[in-house]
Amino acid sequence: MRTVLNILNFVLGGFATTLSWLLATVLSIVFIITLPLTRSCWEITKLSLVPYGNEAVHVDELEPQSKSAILNTGGTLLNIVWLVLFGWWLCLMHIAAGIMQCVSIIGIPVGIANFKIAAIALWPVGRRVVSVEIAQAAREANARRRFQ
Repeated sequence: MRTVLNILNFVLGGFATTLSWLLATVLSIVFIITLPLTRSCWEITKLSLVPYGNEAVHVDELEPQSKSAILNTGGTLLNIVWLVLFGWWLCLMHIAAGIMQCVSIIGIPVGIANFKIAAIALWPVGRRVVSVEIAQAAREANARRRFQ
């Protein structure tokens, strides 16, 4: 089912959002000051191309032992730069694609996936794209660790 939904996403506008993310990735490489944003751009490009079966998870959820206040502060500053330079137009691109996809009944699940990615587009630094199973396992491990 994931494969069918991923193909449907690509056909119904996912190629446009993926190209937008690729453009943002290239621009983040060209502007030297935004080079630290490139990893996040590339991670969300993968999610935009294949949203079903993958999930964007914050690094702190994947590796809670490596939390650092300095890295979190730097990530927040990078997210602010991201929002000003790239985030707002990528978010609008995903919202527009989601609305167009939701017009048809068959496109509603794909449109909902675009709305989820639109929220991630505003604040992507520090997120990694992993399979749904790995994301679920990380959440369960974190929950066990918190309540022990």
